Amino acid sequence: MEPIKKFTSKTVVIPIENVDTDQIIPARFLKVTSKVGIGEKLFCDWRYDASGTPKPDFVLNKPEAKGAQILVAGDNFGCGSSREHAPWALVDFGFRAVVSTTIADIFRNNSLKNGLLPVMVSPAFHARLMAAPGAAVTVDLESQTITAPDGTSETFPVDSFARYCLLNGIDELGFLMKQEEAIAAFEVRR
Repeated sequence: MEPIKKFTSKTVVIPIENVDTDQIIPARFLKVTSKVGIGEKLFCDWRYDASGTPKPDFVLNKPEAKGAQILVAGDNFGCGSSREHAPWALVDFGFRAVVSTTIADIFRNNSLKNGLLPVMVSPAFHARLMAAPGAAVTVDLESQTITAPDGTSETFPVDSFARYCLLNGIDELGFLMKQEEAIAAFEVRR
């Protein structure tokens, strides 16, 4: 997992509220156990027509979306069923952060465990980002701030353990593996 510290990226805006995990990654694609390539199925039913041809009017199919690492989404993003494949698809597509006013709890937790930073902001700050698709936004996990192109910034909450893992580019298992020496020493003392 790539560490997340501070990065600046253009944004992609999907202003739809209550985007559930089945819209992010439809259930028919949940049979995979690899994260590689799942980004191609991200928002599949919105991105492609029935024949599999990309819809030119969908935001992720537009040239200006290429390389964007920040998704600005409508309120209540990631609601619905527990589906770890949803953050897998977002990360594989290239997103490193999702910004919204609210992000569903299970989706938020799955994101933190899979290298995707969920950033919750105030409605006023969110409206500023929604009105400026493609704008360069800076996300700083070390200071837990997000900065808009006009220089205004806001802090966002992140669980301290998840923050540590993201800053160091490790998941929970990676954290435990880094404790191997201390665990072995404890076992010897025991």
